[in-house]
Amino acid sequence: MTASARASDFLALHQSPEILTVVNVWDAISAKVVAETDGTRALATASHSIAATLGYPDGEKIPVAEMIDMCRRIVEVTDLPVSADLEGGYGDAADTIRRAIGVGVVGANIEDQMKPLAEAVAQVEAIMAAATAEGVPDFVLNARTDAFHLGRDRDRAEVLADAVERGKAYLDAGAPVVFVPAILTEDEIITLVDAFGPQRLSTIAIPGTPSLARQQELGVARVSFGPLSQNVALTALQELVEEVQRGGGVPSNMRILN
Repeated sequence: MTASARASDFLALHQSPEILTVVNVWDAISAKVVAETDGTRALATASHSIAATLGYPDGEKIPVAEMIDMCRRIVEVTDLPVSADLEGGYGDAADTIRRAIGVGVVGANIEDQMKPLAEAVAQVEAIMAAATAEGVPDFVLNARTDAFHLGRDRDRAEVLADAVERGKAYLDAGAPVVFVPAILTEDEIITLVDAFGPQRLSTIAIPGTPSLARQQELGVARVSFGPLSQNVALTALQELVEEVQRGGGVPSNMRILN
């Protein structure tokens, strides 16, 4: 399947009334395990998790070449569409998207980092133009607004209004989906879906958010898990170490997955 066709299929998964869930991955083996689990329809990377795997802190400290190379490794172990979390674009979001498409990525998260709105909109336009120029017009840009992430000390209603304004602007600029990472209430999700339209909002499954079933009812397109999936895996590893220190060993429910 061509990258263009895979992107079109990925876009269709977002447009379906059935919510798309993506349990984020961070290397080839995590990608293989998730991809081979029944029900998985697409993969998404977590930049924080990839950076941690390679020994870097979060926040665009990892060299872009290393991030893209890990995306390549993930793409190569699956036939499913892969979306890449590429932080803020590493200084040149459009070029980073071109490089990601070059290794088979068909969607991406790009943070707005609360840049001036005109600048953030221009970035979305440049990304979608670059994807079209690379032959992938249905590239699934999950345009992230950091309104909630960076607005924790602000009035919640004002933050929500910012997220609505920015999200609508990104959709108008060509992004098919808007990502609003936060512990959102049901009322906030309703406001965002009303503003963007059904199947245009992407959320993160932080404990405390409405259930997947309820978010599907409300018209959310996609729910991801960010670095939480890696933390679940690391928790299991730490629990094994703790059990060993107590004189125990490998749990009886362990699965041979690699």
